[in-house]
Amino acid sequence: MTSNPREDDDGTQISRRRFVTGTLAAGAAAAGAGGAASADAAATKHNKKPKPKRHKPASTTRSADVVVVGAGISGLTAARAVRAAGHSVIVLEARGRVGGRCFSRPLGVPGASDVANMGATFVGPTQTEILGLMSELGIPKFDVYSAGSLLYYESGKLSRYTGTIPPSSDPTAVLELGAGMSQIDQMASTVPLDKPWAAPNAGAWDSITVETWSEQNLLSADAQKLFALAVEAILSVEPRDVSFLYLLFYIHAAGNIEVLIDNAGTGGAQDFRVSGGTQGIAVKMADQLGRKHVLLNNPVRLLSQGRKSIVAHADKATVTAKRAIVAIPPHLAGRIAYEPRMAAVRDQLTQRVPVGSLIKTIAVYDTPFWRDEGLNGQVTSDQGPVKATFDASPASGTPGVLLGFIDGDDARALDDKSDAERASAALASYVRYFGKEAGNPRAYLDQVWANEIYTGGCPVGIMPPGVMTEYAYALRESSGRIHWAGTETATVWTGYMDGAVQAGKRAAAEALAEL
Repeated sequence: MTSNPREDDDGTQISRRRFVTGTLAAGAAAAGAGGAASADAAATKHNKKPKPKRHKPASTTRSADVVVVGAGISGLTAARAVRAAGHSVIVLEARGRVGGRCFSRPLGVPGASDVANMGATFVGPTQTEILGLMSELGIPKFDVYSAGSLLYYESGKLSRYTGTIPPSSDPTAVLELGAGMSQIDQMASTVPLDKPWAAPNAGAWDSITVETWSEQNLLSADAQKLFALAVEAILSVEPRDVSFLYLLFYIHAAGNIEVLIDNAGTGGAQDFRVSGGTQGIAVKMADQLGRKHVLLNNPVRLLSQGRKSIVAHADKATVTAKRAIVAIPPHLAGRIAYEPRMAAVRDQLTQRVPVGSLIKTIAVYDTPFWRDEGLNGQVTSDQGPVKATFDASPASGTPGVLLGFIDGDDARALDDKSDAERASAALASYVRYFGKEAGNPRAYLDQVWANEIYTGGCPVGIMPPGVMTEYAYALRESSGRIHWAGTETATVWTGYMDGAVQAGKRAAAEALAEL
């Protein structure tokens, strides 16, 4: 994405690069870069105790009808809706870039025009909210490469296959898992999307983990293993980490389990890529709002409500508004101070919604050599750290790009390792699946989402047992002048960009109704 200054609606110049990169993407094109590290992390690495950051008085004082906290897809969607309704809006973003969990970096090789999506990557045909937004913004999509066979690596053996479920060494496991998935879809359909805690069996389902359900209902170890791999791929957590009720809700919000795990090109969630990268969606929305209305490097520390207004206190700005929309993950919303304090149930909720553990890896080659061997680049593996891969090459097919996911325990084991150690571990997985040629990429990139101070993990906040039935009703319930957005608050395609758009529109409608 090149710098392209233009005039905003106030006559001041705005640089596209400012919204794309900011301070976090510095050095992103360097091969082997492991993501942007914070100043505190760098200090720790060199055995220096980081100095406590002082909260400086705000240098900018603004007012608007609505203040939005967070310039990800959801927050910018909300701000755009407020502006479209004829009201003023200011967005406060903690990072030095827009996009949140949409982060697109250069591929790291000379002449490559495409980008590496280090966060959100795919769009599916049933995700009408994000597809509609892309159409409005003039952002096209293209098909993920899907011609050829998939690979399944199990117990040291590599097998080619087609279809949704990998070919387990135990044939009965495939049949058992297929029956189990049908049972899960039936149960998920009974979970109300707006009130999942009111499902007929909510109490029983929310009292167990996904792992417990699997152990009780899938008899073969191979079926349990395949199911665990699917859960890791969907949520980037281990089956023991998440409530079975939450998984059922998440599946229903997408339609069914098949649409979540289907291979590219089959009508599932992994069918399309976004031309120019997913962060470009946020960049275009921020461009439309204008530089004076999207204030970067401004983490909000305090939201103070009065009888007639609410004041957002950030590091470099203070914004007085009539309404606020907080469009960040629940655990980050819990780090903001509130006056008066949040209701106890809301505060307790924010303490109980951890984010998945995910490292996204990108390896860039001269060509997608695996295609010549009749492979489409998609892998499922029972050995980590990279247990799932996709062909992430540009629409043109050059250069060749492999995208790998490191999830759950595998990510936690590598989060604090050096760049070189992570690269070595990831490329060893690539070689295991695609041969020696995969061990010598022109560039390697990865993104350790757990080390992003204003994210803390990826792709989505999940609920362990007991949270959904006891606290989830406070997830969307407004708190005085504060309305809640973010993909975690969506009722359709929760956890995806599509859900982020839906949640932003809902929160904006709530705020506008009160103006």
